[in-house]
Amino acid sequence: MTKRRKDTDYLFLSARIRAMERRLLTAQRLEQLLTAPSVEACAQLLSEWGYAPVHDEPSLQAALSAQREAVFADVSRFMPEAEVLDVFRLKYDYHNIKTLLKAPQDAERLLIDAGTVPAETMRKKHAENGGWDFLPADMAAAADEAQRVLAETGSARSSDCILDRAYFARLEKLAADSHIPYLQDYVRAMIDAANLRSLIRTQRLGLDAGFLREVLFPGGSVTPEAIRAGSGSGAAALWRGTAFAREAELGDEAAKGGSLTVFEKACDDAVLRAAGAARRVPFGVEVALGYLAAKEAEWMAVRTVLSGRMAGVPAEALRERLREQYV
Repeated sequence: MTKRRKDTDYLFLSARIRAMERRLLTAQRLEQLLTAPSVEACAQLLSEWGYAPVHDEPSLQAALSAQREAVFADVSRFMPEAEVLDVFRLKYDYHNIKTLLKAPQDAERLLIDAGTVPAETMRKKHAENGGWDFLPADMAAAADEAQRVLAETGSARSSDCILDRAYFARLEKLAADSHIPYLQDYVRAMIDAANLRSLIRTQRLGLDAGFLREVLFPGGSVTPEAIRAGSGSGAAALWRGTAFAREAELGDEAAKGGSLTVFEKACDDAVLRAAGAARRVPFGVEVALGYLAAKEAEWMAVRTVLSGRMAGVPAEALRERLREQYV
C-alpha cells in the first residue's frame, strides 16, 4: 500500500459521511419494522428510508444489493485510499467462490455483486475452464485448493475453512499494510470473533482437536496455538484482558448449554463496537470505514427483520436476534 494520506485529505468525505450517518437506521426505526402491522407496511417504511421496493425474498435481496452498490460507489468516489475498502469487499469475493464451488446451479440467485471482482465476471470466467487463474494470486491459490479438497473429500466444511483462512490472512495483511491502527483493531476484532465462535462451537458439539486446528486463524488477540493449548481452561481465561473478555464468558456459558443466540449476538456487537471508535474521530479514513461497518450492520438487520416477517416469525424472536446498531 502506498504512503498514508493525511487525515486532512478526508475533510470533504468525512463531512459528507457525517451527513449520511443521519440516515442510518436506528434501533427505533428497526422497532418500527418489527411492530409494523404487515410486511407491506414494513416495505413502505423501507421505501421512505431510501430502499428499493420490497415485496418478497428476491426483491429484498435486490434492494439490499442496490443499497450496497450505491453505498460502495458513493464512498469510493471520494475515497483517497480506495484500496482500504477491500476490508469490506473481500468477504463477498469469498462468498461468491464458495457459491460457485458448492451451488453453481443457484449462482444467479446467490452471488453478491459487491466484491473486488464483479460477480458475473467471476461466474463467466470460472465457467469457461473451471479454473481460478483470473483472480488475484492468493485468492486463486485458495480457490484452487478449496476446489481440490471438495472434489477429493466431499467436505464442504474443509473447503470453506481453506477459503476462510485465505480471507482472514488477506484482511490481516491489508490492515498491516495500511498502517491505520483503527483498521488493524477492527480486523483483529473480526478474527477474535471468528476464533471465539469456533472454540465454542467445537466445545458445544464435542468435536476433536483436529477440527479446532482447522478453524482457527492467526491475527487475533489470542494466537491459535494459545487457544488450542488453553481450550480446556475455558474461553474466559484465554480472552481475559482483551476486548472480548465478556463475550468469552458468554461463550463458556454457551459451551455448557447456555444461549448460543446471546453469545453470537454479543460477538457481532463487539465487532461493531470496534468499528464505533470512528465516531470519536472528527475526520479521517476512520470515518469512512466506520460508516461502511454501520451500513453492513444495517443490511444484516434489515435482512433479519424482513425475512423473518415474511416467514411469520414472531416479533419477539426477531428482536432477540437483532444486533446493536452503529447509531
